[in-house]
Amino acid sequence: MNAPQSVKHQHTRSWWRDALLRLMGSATLTRERPSWIPIRKLSPRHRIKILQHLVRLAPQDRYLRFGYPANDEQIGRYVEGLNFVRDEIYGVFNRRLELVAMAHLAFSIDPQWSTCAEFGVSVLLQSRSKGLGGRLFDHAVVHARNEGVHMLFIHALSENSAMLNIARHAGARVERDGSESEAYLLLPAATLDSRVNQIVNEKMSEVDYQLKTTAQQFRGLLQVMQEIRQGVRDARHHAPRDPDAP
Repeated sequence: MNAPQSVKHQHTRSWWRDALLRLMGSATLTRERPSWIPIRKLSPRHRIKILQHLVRLAPQDRYLRFGYPANDEQIGRYVEGLNFVRDEIYGVFNRRLELVAMAHLAFSIDPQWSTCAEFGVSVLLQSRSKGLGGRLFDHAVVHARNEGVHMLFIHALSENSAMLNIARHAGARVERDGSESEAYLLLPAATLDSRVNQIVNEKMSEVDYQLKTTAQQFRGLLQVMQEIRQGVRDARHHAPRDPDAP
């Protein structure tokens, strides 16, 4: 006998609620700092923000991210060459809609390596020590699994201890070859839980981004209104007085 429709709906709501709580983390329920971080998928309209993010990296950080001391022109070519259809590019925005961290999950274009992908990440100096790099890596793992990727690569300089530690913590095998290192992480097959995790995270991150956008627009409107009011006050203060006025 089939379950009543109301019972089915209740079970579905409960299942989505449990998935949401797993994503948010139990700390949300105890008024502690929530473990969830809004990671939003980026699109071609975010190229300017991506460029602004990357050129703000210090020379050493550029060296660690790209493997060479990339200048502004080289970074610009990298940004222009991003393929938002084939690859997954995502980031974390602060409340001022500044891109403070971003990651690039690049899928192989070689048919022989169709189940492989490579991960790269960058975090601005003022936003470090918050675990953003690790969160972006976890996000990449989930998305890669759901896309049928079996092996995730991380190519990094051996001195990039932060990135290699993230890989090791996830269980990756790290091989060092002089000044460069390769990390290999075997990924399990996608599950219903991994797919739900991705869907819920994307929906919540979109809501978070729209709220930040609305807040920024409201702050801009307030600033314009304050400038208008100040202009009116200044005009009154400097207006010539009518000598015939009482």
